[in-house]
Amino acid sequence: YPLRRQRQMCIRDRAMTEKVEEYAAGLAKLAEAEGELNRVADELYQLGRTVESSDQLRSTLSDRTIPASRRIGILEDLLGASASPVTINLVSMLVGAGRGSHIGPIADELIRQAAESRGQAVAEVRSAVTLNDDQRGRLKSALSSATGMNIDIVVVVDPEILGGVVAQVGDTVFDGSVRTRLEKMKE
Repeated sequence: YPLRRQRQMCIRDRAMTEKVEEYAAGLAKLAEAEGELNRVADELYQLGRTVESSDQLRSTLSDRTIPASRRIGILEDLLGASASPVTINLVSMLVGAGRGSHIGPIADELIRQAAESRGQAVAEVRSAVTLNDDQRGRLKSALSSATGMNIDIVVVVDPEILGGVVAQVGDTVFDGSVRTRLEKMKE
C-alpha cells in the first residue's frame, strides 16, 4: 500500500509539472505576441516569489469560495500600478483557471523557458536594493564569465542580506552579501 501511494503521488507530481510547463509556455507565447515577454516574466517572477513566501496568500488564492474578482484584486494590489496590463490580464487568467496558488512555479518555468529560447541560463540574484541597468549588466557579465554560460538575471530585492548580492545559477551559489561577510567575521 505505501508503494502504491508513493506511485500515485509521483504521477500527480508529474502531471502538475506538465501543467506548469504548459501554462508557462502559453503565457510566454501570449506575452511574446504582445512584445512584453521580458517585462511580464520579471513581473510574474516577483509576484511568484511573494506568493511562494506566504502560506496564507497561497491558501487564499486557491480558495474557490472567495470570488475570483477578489483574488485577482489581491494580486493586482501586489503587482502595483506600474504593472503591465498584459501581466495583469495573464494573472487574471491564471486565477480564473484555478491556478492562482501556482503562480510561483509557473513564473519560474516561464523565466526558464524565456531564457532557454534565447540560449541563456537563469541566475536569480538577491540584492538589498534595486539594481540599475549598469549594475545588472556588470553582474550579468561577471556571472557569465564565472559560469561559462550566457546568463539572464532575475533580481529579487531582499533587504535581509544588508548589502552586496547573492546569485544562484542552477545549483551554484555566489554569495557576496554583507550579511555573510559579517557572519564569517563573527566566526
